[in-house]
Amino acid sequence: MQQQLRMQKGSCFRSTAPQRMSVSRRCSVQVSAQKVVRIGTRGSPLALAQAYLTRDLLKANFPDLAGEGAIEICIIKTTGDKILNQPLADIGGKGLFTKEIDDALLGHKVDIAVHSMKDVPTYLPEGTVLPCNLPREDARDVFISPVAKSLAELPAGAIVGSASLRRQAQILAKYPHLKVENFRGNVQTRIRKLQEGSCSATLLALAGLKRLDMTEHITATLSMEEMLPAVSQGAIGIACRSDDPDSLALLAKLNHEETRIAIVCERSFLTALDGSCRTPIAGFCHKTESGELHFRGLVATVDGSQIMHVVKTGPFTEADAVRIGKEAGAHLKATGPKELFMY
Repeated sequence: MQQQLRMQKGSCFRSTAPQRMSVSRRCSVQVSAQKVVRIGTRGSPLALAQAYLTRDLLKANFPDLAGEGAIEICIIKTTGDKILNQPLADIGGKGLFTKEIDDALLGHKVDIAVHSMKDVPTYLPEGTVLPCNLPREDARDVFISPVAKSLAELPAGAIVGSASLRRQAQILAKYPHLKVENFRGNVQTRIRKLQEGSCSATLLALAGLKRLDMTEHITATLSMEEMLPAVSQGAIGIACRSDDPDSLALLAKLNHEETRIAIVCERSFLTALDGSCRTPIAGFCHKTESGELHFRGLVATVDGSQIMHVVKTGPFTEADAVRIGKEAGAHLKATGPKELFMY
């Protein structure tokens, strides 16, 4: 899974072996006489791992899709994949990793689209829905460094590589003597740059490393108190057209409702803040052992000099998830310094 497939935008392939992408063969994106489920995805190793997970769940839950050629993986290159030499905040706009996939979905070139939920804007294009979240992986961040066991051990002036303003703000709030520099690329690229000495450390999502079977690179796993994750981090979302009953039926079977409700809360929080790629925002919702919804969120200045926190709890229902996320965002906007919300 660590070897990236190099394919042209819009190309599709079928596979009969979940563990060996090398046996895949390309095929046309046009619909064949036989009903084929076409999965749209980015082409990074992590995106492909998530698409393969989706494919395997479809095969396991629907015997008609278990046969050879019943499911195609269609790789689509997005704007965020094409521009790698600039911080995401400087590229501007939302949907940097989803727009082209959404276009393929609306254009009937794919039937379902697999996304990392933290890449999905709070709005969805008209004609599409996102009715399915797979069970959430561990949402925490990890610290990776060849020279230190933790952020606290890094010397003054040490460079932490990260393209995330959320991570930058939380790092600088606790360790203002460190430097955070733009560090983009897929997981493999960032680890390679770190090993080559481009920086002293980096932070990555634990979920991605687990899905890529690359956890051996982890130096330390950061607690939620040390580093609150991005909204929807660790969650996979699957979209389809709103007028496609076949795909809707497939996704209803795969949906993990506890994850979906938690993500609804976090995205409601993000919507209330009207955050952009230039806004350090973090949020995490989960169901407690007693069955209660628990949400934590924050918004910060990029330099970490100001951070506002919020905690909300309530019943674990979709309606309450929407309400709690909205109330949490409204609370921060009402009580925080105005400069935090001048996006």
